Amino acid sequence: MKTGSNYIGKACERLEDNALLTGGGRYLDDLPLPVGTLYAAIVRSPIAHGKIISVDIASALELKGVRAILTIDDVKAWSNPLVVAVKTPMRQWVLAHEYVRYVGEPIAVVIAESRALAEDGVEKVVLDIQPLPAVVDVDAALEDAAVVLHKDIGSNCVLDRSHQYGEPDEAFKKAASIVEVDIRYPRNSCTPIETGGVIAQWRGADSSYEVTSNFMGPFSLHVVMAAALKVPGTKLRHHVSPDSGGSFGVKQSVLPYVIMSCLASRKAGAPVKFIEDRLEHLQAATSATSRHTHLRAAVDADGKILGLDYDQIEDCGAYLRAPEPATLYRMHGCVTGPYQIPNLKIRNRVVLINKTPTGLVRGFGGPQVYYALERLIQKIAKTLGKTHQEIAALNYVQKDQFPYRAAAGALLDSGDYQQAIKTLESSPEFRKILDRREQARKEGRYYGIGIASIVEPSVSNMGYITTVLTKEQRAKAGPKNGAITSATVSVDPSGNISANIASAPAGQGHQTVISQLLADVFGVLPSQIQVNVDFDTAKDAWSIAAGNYSSRFAGAVAGTVFLAAEKLKARIANYAAHVLKVKPEQLIFANGNISVADDEGAGIPFSRICGNFHWSPGLVKEALGNQATLALQETQFWSAEVLEAPDEDDRINTSAAYGFALDACGIEIDPETCSAKIDQYITVHDAGKILNPSLADGQIYGAYAQAVGAALFEEFVYGSDGNFLSGTFADYRLPTASDIGIPKIYHQESPSPFTPLGAKGIGEGN
Repeated sequence: MKTGSNYIGKACERLEDNALLTGGGRYLDDLPLPVGTLYAAIVRSPIAHGKIISVDIASALELKGVRAILTIDDVKAWSNPLVVAVKTPMRQWVLAHEYVRYVGEPIAVVIAESRALAEDGVEKVVLDIQPLPAVVDVDAALEDAAVVLHKDIGSNCVLDRSHQYGEPDEAFKKAASIVEVDIRYPRNSCTPIETGGVIAQWRGADSSYEVTSNFMGPFSLHVVMAAALKVPGTKLRHHVSPDSGGSFGVKQSVLPYVIMSCLASRKAGAPVKFIEDRLEHLQAATSATSRHTHLRAAVDADGKILGLDYDQIEDCGAYLRAPEPATLYRMHGCVTGPYQIPNLKIRNRVVLINKTPTGLVRGFGGPQVYYALERLIQKIAKTLGKTHQEIAALNYVQKDQFPYRAAAGALLDSGDYQQAIKTLESSPEFRKILDRREQARKEGRYYGIGIASIVEPSVSNMGYITTVLTKEQRAKAGPKNGAITSATVSVDPSGNISANIASAPAGQGHQTVISQLLADVFGVLPSQIQVNVDFDTAKDAWSIAAGNYSSRFAGAVAGTVFLAAEKLKARIANYAAHVLKVKPEQLIFANGNISVADDEGAGIPFSRICGNFHWSPGLVKEALGNQATLALQETQFWSAEVLEAPDEDDRINTSAAYGFALDACGIEIDPETCSAKIDQYITVHDAGKILNPSLADGQIYGAYAQAVGAALFEEFVYGSDGNFLSGTFADYRLPTASDIGIPKIYHQESPSPFTPLGAKGIGEGN
């Protein structure tokens, strides 16, 4: 069977944009509400650490329009603490219990007839909190004299695990030199245009909850939410809003708001809506983990890296909130990046301090690893009098070595890293920044060139987080692995096609790409295809791995849609071949017809064949036999075979596919103001098969812009008492268009052998 169309690989215009640009988007705040919906506002802690003496809600309850107030007593009666990945006695309820541990921690929820009235009620709640010393630095938190946040744990360190691969001690003994860096990666976050939101309803008749949220990954944490609410998963029905105004990972922080809103609905006896405001989002939603990394390299005389020794201390805030410490362990298998480094030693410590609990921020784990690793590569180059590219090229995995098993377990699927260096060095943009640096040096100006090369993991292995456990703990719990993706493709009686995908997009253009893909498979126009992303856990096919994270769309979601479509196409082709009296492999699906190769006169409309399945199933059975499948609908589940559980030595292939990015930046520093001006940015990307070049470039632009923010502008700053000092956009500086410029993008394609379309993720590389 062949197709005559070729939309995949082309820069087709986005189907989503007409609605979004004309005010027709369906964001959470646009959706119709159940009758009698009330509104929630949260009473939050004004200090970073303290013992709760009392919470007086009497005055708030007297306000007209305030219907109920959710307190810790209700939470303890109707829910469980949130589960955590690490075996620890830490208990985190969705409201503060006995102590507050960060500025903005929820203490109570006021439920009223309007958001304004709820906020009035918040002001009437009287808090009596005895201040306690705050710990705001991970190194200080590890000292013997440090204030302990959770007395049940007895320490601020909730995880201390060491891993060893190869013979790192021997490598350091043989080294011609040892090069080391000490790196502190700061807290930063994402600031989506649309903040977190939830509409929740308690149904007392069957003791269930129904929720609509803009949570980008409700599926992976659905079991966590259901467990917290003390209901079976089937009693927590979750809808995803059709549109989302950005996420970049941070809407994982909607998790506690979902539970909180469900309990608020139960307390008030009515549906409850909560929308996070901008100040709440900055102050108390989430942030990337900050990390203190001490990294050492054993290097031979030529610059070959013989071994690495990582000491990583992770700041996860006041509580270890699911899915943390995912940021630390998502990159575990590929901490050696694109380099062949056989000997590896890692010590990972997870520390709690009086700051907001951390979570997923675009590329989570990647910046924290590569900031340290690439600074180390640069220092090795400087120590040996070589360029960054020379040291990188000497240590890169070679093209003929793929698939390549990294020391800690990552199976790097495909690539040509050496070609990327050639592309960079031969580009006119790179030659230009070299010339500009030379000229600047002659004139006494400060102009530098930064270079970094990274592997970009996509389609996370759901088992990677269990690497935090010992092998004995894993054996007791049972192996965890995989990344099941689901998709449903249907054809209606008129030959129009629909797809349901559990990808929860936040503006990336998923509907556009799936329309291109299905148009190619069935030989129809993209306009004949409807892609549904407003998911419903009670009706649609899903798994815990579904959602919008870890750049999983191109490799997993689009690939699974393709597999489902191919099965459906084969079913249609078998019947069409019978009608046309040819073999299925002779058929061509193109231009809305099913025709026969080398016979222009033989053919039948695609809609006619599909119509018979719906209107004349008897004809189909007569043609294909009584055992024929009559449904023009196919649901496909897929998980990459290479995603195995961690082995006994803690090796883990953390993702199904690994893209590659090599970036160079020419930057000038003003010696008087110390302001940085980006002169030119060049990026070479290999994301396997590119499905839509325009959308791929859009993802690179976005990741690059957020990287500029993280590198030059954005940082969550706290006072020594834990007071949050970056609570507005006046204090938390975002880059503007004038700060960014347009990067020069070069693509190369090394299709992955492990994904159905050969595609990899591209949304997090820069």
